[in-house]
Order: sequence, then structure tokens, then C-alpha cells
Amino acid sequence: MKLVSAIFNGFLVLLVAIGIRDVFFVYEMNSCSMTYMFEYPEYQKIKLPQRVSRLFPAYELYLYGEGIYAEKNKNLSLSGIPVLFLPGNAGSYKQVRSFGSIALRKAENINYSYHFNVFSVNFNEELVALYGGSLHKQTKFVHTCIKAILRLYKNQEFPPQSVVILGHSMAGLVARALLTLKNFKPQLINLIITQATPHIMPVLPVDYYLTDFYALVNSYWILNANKLQNITTLSVAGGFRDFQVRSGLTFLPASNIHNSVLSVVSTAVPRTWAATDHLSIVWCRELNLATARALFDLIDENTRQITEDPIKRMSILQHHFVKHAAKLYESSYETVINISESASLNYVKTTKWGHTVINACNETYFAFPLQDKRKTYTHFHCRNTFLYTHSWIFGCADKVSAKCVQIEDFSWRTDLLSTAKIVTLNMEEFSNFSHFVLYLPTTNNSKFSVECEFLNEDLNTMQLPVTHALSFGFSSSHIKINSSGLLHILQLQGFNKIYQAFNILIKKNCTESIESKPNIFRLHVPWSHEDIIRISSDELPLQLSAKLHVPQPQNDSRMVMLTLYTSADCYYEIVRCHWPSLQVYILSNLLLAYGAQLHYLSSTGHCLEFDASLDVAAKPYKVDPIINICRFLLGYDWFKHIWDTLFLPPLDSSELHSLGLLFPVASLLLFMFGTGIAYWSGMIFKLTIKILSRLWIALTRSTDLPKEDAQFTFKLFAEIFFFFFVSWTTCGAFGTLLVFLRYLIKVVKLQSVLKRYPTSECGVQSTSDSKATNILTSNSSSKTTEVDNAIPASEQETAIKPNSNSDSNTAADSLKMHITIMNLLLWMILLILPSFIYWLKNIRYNFQLDPDPMKFLAIILVFTMEMLMNFSILSIKASKLLKTTARLQLPFSVIVVAFGQLHLYRAAYFITFSLFVHALSNFI
Repeated sequence: MKLVSAIFNGFLVLLVAIGIRDVFFVYEMNSCSMTYMFEYPEYQKIKLPQRVSRLFPAYELYLYGEGIYAEKNKNLSLSGIPVLFLPGNAGSYKQVRSFGSIALRKAENINYSYHFNVFSVNFNEELVALYGGSLHKQTKFVHTCIKAILRLYKNQEFPPQSVVILGHSMAGLVARALLTLKNFKPQLINLIITQATPHIMPVLPVDYYLTDFYALVNSYWILNANKLQNITTLSVAGGFRDFQVRSGLTFLPASNIHNSVLSVVSTAVPRTWAATDHLSIVWCRELNLATARALFDLIDENTRQITEDPIKRMSILQHHFVKHAAKLYESSYETVINISESASLNYVKTTKWGHTVINACNETYFAFPLQDKRKTYTHFHCRNTFLYTHSWIFGCADKVSAKCVQIEDFSWRTDLLSTAKIVTLNMEEFSNFSHFVLYLPTTNNSKFSVECEFLNEDLNTMQLPVTHALSFGFSSSHIKINSSGLLHILQLQGFNKIYQAFNILIKKNCTESIESKPNIFRLHVPWSHEDIIRISSDELPLQLSAKLHVPQPQNDSRMVMLTLYTSADCYYEIVRCHWPSLQVYILSNLLLAYGAQLHYLSSTGHCLEFDASLDVAAKPYKVDPIINICRFLLGYDWFKHIWDTLFLPPLDSSELHSLGLLFPVASLLLFMFGTGIAYWSGMIFKLTIKILSRLWIALTRSTDLPKEDAQFTFKLFAEIFFFFFVSWTTCGAFGTLLVFLRYLIKVVKLQSVLKRYPTSECGVQSTSDSKATNILTSNSSSKTTEVDNAIPASEQETAIKPNSNSDSNTAADSLKMHITIMNLLLWMILLILPSFIYWLKNIRYNFQLDPDPMKFLAIILVFTMEMLMNFSILSIKASKLLKTTARLQLPFSVIVVAFGQLHLYRAAYFITFSLFVHALSNFI
């Protein structure tokens, strides 16, 4: 049975490993270009008032520069537009050089008609994604920096009244948090650009300061949406390469402030079209160019600062980050132009047309009559590989002479893609026009092609149902596009949840291979800006990973579309093959195993091995049904009222369901994966203890069994006081870590002694003995307990002998219990490590962590762990609380899952309370 259990749990861990590999390694290659500096970057420190330096000793403000520009600004006589870069979690202020250098080069190209002064804040590379205690402090310092920056311009001709903020990772949330400060003036910022910022919720909610900060910021922006209309916010996500911050977390809720908020994924940003990881989003040249172009277009010629018009700001951001029309942005332009008399006007009467231009000397116009096409066709589609920014598609309303002397510009309807610009015009919208006119300019040693066709959208649109997510990759769908043409639309029915993921394989069969023409494939998500664009390969079939960042809104019936901008000589074949908090499920499994061990101890007088306890107790039906029933009942007002009356927090699974993140069998799979991980982590921990015990035996010569005190001693009081003092004066996580290491030494020493005196020689029954033997062992152990309890604790200590069978039996049971407790503590230590790392990194500034999310919890943990490691298991066997403690583990395992998935820090409280009740068993 042990072998079967090991194999099964090993298989579960293997599945988890495959999933981790998919997240961390299976994604597209980085197609971003590195941003390089033309001159050596310089960072000039801005001197802040002494009061500010005393309040924020670890923070600094810098001005970025290069070469002559940096030398010119040494006296801080600035005349540009201020941009403040905020680094994110563990980020450096020097990361500003990527955007700063590009902004400087673009200013040089226009002879400094306009330019930006780029500042950067040094947050000392703090781990704010793991420790939220410094987020308020960072927010206050940024406010101070904004006021200090604006003071530098007070004597200029056009002094800025606001600062553009560019925030990476958690710094984007800090930028939004500025509005929550009581004395902050909203006029100080009018544009916030965030990169890979988890706006919705923290990636790892490991302390309540982090979750409280999120609640404060998001609730403020929701409740004050009308007041924030003048602040334009752009959130850019990195796509599936960014495994640190899932792109779905970066989408700002835009229901109330849709005119001032824009959220996009870098794969959909025109002229970028690339996924970025969490760091490359800062230095990605294509993305920095898009940002710089947008900022220069945002400059008001009259004030020489960022425009105060929020509608214009959003229009410009839409142009550069959503739909680029292959034209330079113009706030107003002439829609009607005249065709010069010298221009050549050619009429095209065919439904499909293609033209290749090589070194054209004269500009040419092609006119496509519409009157005879309206009954058969619904749309006119063109693809142009000449990517220069100019007007190229027009409409003619001359129905009488059809000479088309005056034409109206339709170029703003163009979509710029990676190798071509595309336009699809609905003829019903242009009932007053007689012709579509195509303009081909003169070229200088350049070659490009143009293809156009009239089409019927219904005939070119097909639907393909998405196989259910539970197909586990064993099903596939196949569709063949038999008609040749330039445009094909495939609607993916039922593809609307983020847990759905599959591969799209596109094969092509071309009738002619004389010249390879580019074929573009675009996966378009209509309810969010997260498109994926790919270019076909001539050698191999194209494989496209179809995943969603944001689930479909409830009132949105649109479908995800795969658009094929193809060659007219090819037929296409599409095959579709199918392929959040794991920590809380691991802890839930450990609590169940812990409860089974306590129950077995109370009924038989002996402890089960950790792996046997896990096999007996880890059953999904003990946890999931209760949570699902509660989530179902919370849909009724009467149950919701009872829930609120009991002051219970919101159920995490309900929030996950509302966000579209709850997969139908996700909890079952996570529970099983948690079982496998808990099993093998326990086995590895036991192996580690055995290895350390061998090392201990080699270093020491002690042969006595350890003495388990049943009363308070001076040494115990001294240890408790020491760990109390460390936890209170330095960092609670540090004190907890120290007592954990003390506990580990205790267990290693116990294991080393039992190595010398194997329990099998002492008559200890194994877990695989028969039921009768277990009953006999239980009876004998209860009698032994009565005898042991009759002897004073001090006499028990002196009566211990190295070769005593009962002492070895007790020591073996103690070791099994300690290993289970240590497994629980080990996973809890992982949850509190971020605050310890933060404290260790900033110890030169503050010896005491303030605020400390673990201070009070550490005090309870220190007492609990000291009691558990120093008191005898004999007293626990005789405790009246033992059965109650065993029964409480099941509710605790349910509560951890119910309230810990979105609030991981709560798991530490539940585990602490569980262990505290066990510690009380030594006294009651």
C-alpha cells in the first residue's frame, strides 16, 4: 500500500511539475529588442529637504541624463515636461534609462522643440509585492517627490502643473494610491502609465497590509470614479511570458471610468506585437517607442505640456496602443481631397485584384465601382504591404460622371499589422458612395504589393465549437477552408473562460509556389485588448496557443475570433488540440493528516507515521462539498444575512467565481495536487531529518534518550523570553524562524538517538499490524499512561534509561508527532519569509520592522512551539483536550481553503491556533 501511495502521489507531483514547466518555459520567444543608450547614462541625485531625508532615509530621487544633456542640467535649470519613473518590486531606479534614452533621442530628432525631463525614485529595491508594510511609506515619498519636482520649474515660462507617472509592477499601484492621501491634490497628475501592475489583487497575499492596501486603493477608485475622470490611466500587461504577474490582474475595472482607463496586453499593442516577461517590459524597445510616441503626441502646442483634455489623451492612447491606422496622429484633418489632374486613375471591375509595385515613378489611383457589387457582396477588403504612414484608401461619391475628382479619406479605418496594413469596409455604411479608391504613391527603390477583393462576410465566416475543458487533450476539432481568398473569420464558440487553453494548428496548401506572400493570423478577443498576431511559416505548420487573460463579461455575447489574412492562392486547414492557490490545499492536507494522527493517538495510544496519516485522512470529500454548499447558499439573502451576522469574511471561492477564475473541478484537482506535494514534501523532510541525524551522530557521542520535561524549567523560561524579545524588538518572522530552527535541532537529536535504539527492537507495533494487535497496544499503552501519570515528573526524568523499551516507544511516538508538526510549520514559514527578507534587506535603516505583520502572531507561535517541543507526549495522551484537538483539524482544513485562497496570510493564523490548542493539551 505504501508503494501504491508513493506512486500515485508521485504521479500527482509530476502533473504539477508539467504545469510549472508550461508556465515557466512553454511560451513564445522574446521578440522585443533591447534598448541601448547612445551615451553613458547619468543619474543626478536631487537634494530633498532634511526633514524628508529623516522620514525616508532609504529613499532617493534622481534625474536621468546622458552626455551634453546631463551636463546641461547639472544646475537643475529645467524647461521640459516632467516624467516620474517608479520602479516596482525589487526594482532599481536605474531601470529608467530605457525609456529615458528613447525620449531623449526623439527630442533630439525634433531639435528639442519639446522634451521630457525623466526622474526616477530609488525605493532601495524593496520587496513590496511580498511585504505590504512599506507601500504607504512609498506613496507618501512619491507625493513629496512630485512636489519637489514641480518646484524645480517654478521660474520657467511654461511651468508644468502636473507630472506624468510611469510605474512598473507594484509601483503602478503606488501611483494610484496617491489619490487616497488626504492632502494630495489630484491636479498634480493627469496621466498614469503602468507596466505589468497587478491592479485587481496581489499575486501573493502573504500579509494583511498588502490586502488592506489593495482594498483601500481599489475601493477609492470605484467610489470616486466621477472625480477621477480627469486622470487618464493606461495599464500595459506583458502577456503569457510574464509568469510573475498574470495579465488578467492588470486589467483595471473600467465600468465607471471607461473614458479615462485603458488596459492592453503588449501582444496587441501596434508596432510592438510581442509578449514580454516581468522585467523586459521595462526595456522592450518597441514598447518604449510606443510610449514615447504617445507622450510626444500628447503635448499641447500652446502650453508646451501634456494636454489637459482627457478626451484627447484617451484618443491618442487608443491610436498608439489599440488601433493604429498606419498614419501619424492628427487631432483634425481634411477628410475630402482633390485628385490632381496629372494623376492616373484606373478602374478595376473584377472582384479580386492584385498589384505589385516596383520603383513607381508616378502616383496612381485605382477605382473600384460599387453599384454592381452591392447585391452579391457585403464588404470590401484590401491588404497593403506599403507600411509608410499615409492615406491610401478613399471613397468617391460621384455617381453621375464617375470621374472621382474629389475623394473622402477612409484611411483611419485601417488596421496596422506586423507585415501589412488591412482595411475591411462594410458597403452598407457607404451607400452614398459610388467607388472605393486606392492610392499608390511614388516609391524610391522599394517594392510592395496590394491585394483587394469583394467578399460576403457570411460566406467567409465559420464557427467552430470549443471542446469542453475536461477533454484533457484527447479530443480535437478539424475544419478545412475550401474557398481561396484574402480574409477568413473563424468564430470559436464557447471559448470564454481563462482556464480554457488549447493549441491551434494551421496548415496551408498553396496552388502556386512562385512567390511566397505573407500570411497573418490574428486571434482577436472582442471584450479586451489582448490580441495575438502571428505570421505563417513556409516550412512548418503554424501553432498558436489560444488562452485568455480576461473571462467574457456576463452581458457580452461576442465570440473570440481567429482572423486569417491569407494569400489568395492557398487553402487552409485548422486543427484544434486541447491540453488558485495551491499552498492552501497543501496546508489543508497537512491539517487533515495532523488530525488523523491525533485521533489515532487518542484511540490507540500510539502515533501513525506521517505518510500513513495522510493516506488515511486526505480525502477531497471532507473539504470541497462544505465550501461548495456555502458558496451556493450565499446566493440566498437569508443565509447571507446569517453569514454577515456572524462577522464572517467573504468566501474566497465566491470572489474567484465572480472573477471567472473558478474552474468546475479546480478545487478537486488542486486538492489532489496538494496531497501529492504534501506527501512528497513530508517524505523529503523525513529524509532530511535522517541525514542530519547521521551527521549529528558523527559529531556527538551522546547515547542517552532525550529527556522530555513535563514542567516548566528555567531553561524553558529563558528560551521563551529570548524568542519573545527577538520577535518584539526586531522582526516577528525572524523570531519565528529562530524557534523553528531550535525545534529542528530538537527533532534531529531525537532521530539520532532512535537511530541507536531502533523501535523494532523495543517492541513498538507498526502501523500495518492487525486490529487485534492495535487494541492490545492501546490497552497496554493506557495502563502505561496511568502508571506514568502516577509517578511525579521529576522521578520520570531520573527513571529514564537508555535501553528502556517504554522510553524508546514514547520517543518514537514523539518523533512521529514532531515530524507532522514540523511539516505544518515548514509550509507556514514559507508564508512569513517575505517579511523576514524585507527586514533583513533594510536592517541598516531600521533594526525593527515597522509595521510588522507577524509581531503578535509570533508571540503566540513562540509559546506554542516551545510547549510542543519540550513537553512529554505522555501528558498529551492523558489530556482531556486531545479528542477535541483532533476533531478541530477538519474544520481548520476547511477554513484554510475557504478563507485562505485570496488571503494566504490567514493560513498562518489558522495553523497557529490549531497548534495552540494542541499545546494547551499539555495542561488540561
